[in-house]
Amino acid sequence: MPGFALSEFPPLALGFFGLGTGYLIWGPQELFGFPPRSPSVDRTVGTWGIWMPGFCQLVTGLILFGGLTWFPVFDEPPLYMAALAFSAYGIHWFSLGWNRYRGNDPQPNAGMAVAFALLSILGIIVFFSAGEWPVGVLFVGLTWVYLSEVFASIGKSAAERSLGLAHTLTGLWLMYLTYAAVLNLALGYQLPLN
Repeated sequence: MPGFALSEFPPLALGFFGLGTGYLIWGPQELFGFPPRSPSVDRTVGTWGIWMPGFCQLVTGLILFGGLTWFPVFDEPPLYMAALAFSAYGIHWFSLGWNRYRGNDPQPNAGMAVAFALLSILGIIVFFSAGEWPVGVLFVGLTWVYLSEVFASIGKSAAERSLGLAHTLTGLWLMYLTYAAVLNLALGYQLPLN
């Protein structure tokens, strides 16, 4: 089997941008109640949730897994955690978006949020241990998101505001990570990313 050349271009920016876009759509709506929830708003927000954070992250995760295993073009061990996170978060956004689109009961999300809070804590451990603090900060934000989601799912209004703030601030950090990934790779910038 022929060898593969290592790539310096993991598709991280796509995953960061997709999730950041979803967070910047969902967060302000949760934080400020604008636009107010209605069936048409929920369908729009759900559609965005499926396609931006869902699809963009899943594609990123699958490319990373493939590039770490079948076609070994990536060799940085922390990318394994990134592949797991992007894939799992992407798949879960298909469910979140679909449930919002259909107007389904959010209470079962509490159990999902516990699992994803634990996955986020795993990301904190991996990325801070690897010295990649900018991505570690992202996982701190993700942990905040899912701990807030546990309580927001069961109807605690203060938790929904916390969730909205977590989505919004983490979404802005994801936009920074998108810029850092693109500018570092495309133009040779040295913005903190890893």
